[in-house]
Amino acid sequence: MLDVKMIRQKPDEFKARLSTRGVAAEEIDALLDEDQKRRDLLNQTEQLKSQRNKVSGEIAQAKRNKEDASDAIAKMREVGQKIKELDEQADQAVAKVNDMAARLPNLPNETIPVGSDESANVEIRKVGTPRKFDFEPKAHWNIGEDLDILDFERGAKVSGARFVYYKGLGAKLERALYNFMLDEHEKEGYTEMITPYIVNDDSMFGTGQFPKFKEDVYQIKGQNMTMIPTAEVPLTNYYRGEVIPDEKLPVYVTALSPSFRSEAGSAGRDTRGLIRMHQFNKVEMVKYTKPEDSYDELEKMTENAGSIMEKLGLPYHVITLSTGDMGFSAAMTHDLEVWMPAQDTYREISSCSNTEDFQARRAHIQYRDENGKLDFVHTLNGSGLAVGRTVAAILENCQNEDGSVTIPEVLQPYMHGVKKITK
Repeated sequence: MLDVKMIRQKPDEFKARLSTRGVAAEEIDALLDEDQKRRDLLNQTEQLKSQRNKVSGEIAQAKRNKEDASDAIAKMREVGQKIKELDEQADQAVAKVNDMAARLPNLPNETIPVGSDESANVEIRKVGTPRKFDFEPKAHWNIGEDLDILDFERGAKVSGARFVYYKGLGAKLERALYNFMLDEHEKEGYTEMITPYIVNDDSMFGTGQFPKFKEDVYQIKGQNMTMIPTAEVPLTNYYRGEVIPDEKLPVYVTALSPSFRSEAGSAGRDTRGLIRMHQFNKVEMVKYTKPEDSYDELEKMTENAGSIMEKLGLPYHVITLSTGDMGFSAAMTHDLEVWMPAQDTYREISSCSNTEDFQARRAHIQYRDENGKLDFVHTLNGSGLAVGRTVAAILENCQNEDGSVTIPEVLQPYMHGVKKITK
């Protein structure tokens, strides 16, 4: 959440930078107008409270002098009623200011590309060379169905579109991947966690999903509970409302979890395969850092995600997202996209973001610096990796002409020695 005080001090700067994220200047003006109304109401209330204190003193003095204080008492009641009315108006103004501020996206880092959509994204580097096939590569959904390791038809029968059954060595491959990912992240200093998969509204607000993106998630009807869209939510909210000891920072945590997404607005996109599912597994990385360290930590997190693909032998590239393509809470995002031979293109498999203090303000996560001053931490999150998309990438990149799929060498111990999936 952005600091309204800072917006008030530098309105033109915030208008200019947020305009690159689709925020109209009128939205900032409306927020500042409501904030001024709030401040005026609070100022009036303070003046009346000061007047009430003065009248209270006059009443006390009159009583000590055994004088008639009825006029002063009536005056105090009148002032008290006015204070009550102004307090109610101020509470409404505060709630409105907070709601308006909560719907503003994070301020983009000044170094990222400016643009309205993904066309403005900038490639940082390519890693690995896409394999040249001497046969026509098949799409992962055809490979999975031919090998009888993915069953989309029965997934749709039981649950609906964008659900799947993993079977046999397909299920074993998924399990091998997330165990491998968790082990690799542990080597990099991340503490593995198993989190709740259902969270409350305060948690969804803390990471920026609420109040603006409720249509993107699955909520429990009649309850203040939501099925998590990513383990970022419970991992980041772990320290919500707390002060992290300075000596603990940075904190690295990781978790495997299912992710549940309504995919609102994705009709017609990726209707086949594992790319865009309502339920999928993902290994998440989250960091809490001091402000001065957060961008170095973003680069390390991006490398952590990339190293998984390098060890699996999957070609990928890293791009920095433009202001118009970046997620709501992010100040800077690096996407890692894996090469998908059947589509002849790169597809997102990880997104690593620095939210700076945006989430920490919403979730009120602080630390005490070396001078004893309280300050907000910076939080970062990234996929390490989306497991189903990694399965898809392995099926396509490691397929053979006879329809079999060779298991990457680093995964073979996790597959109990299985080196190839065959019909």
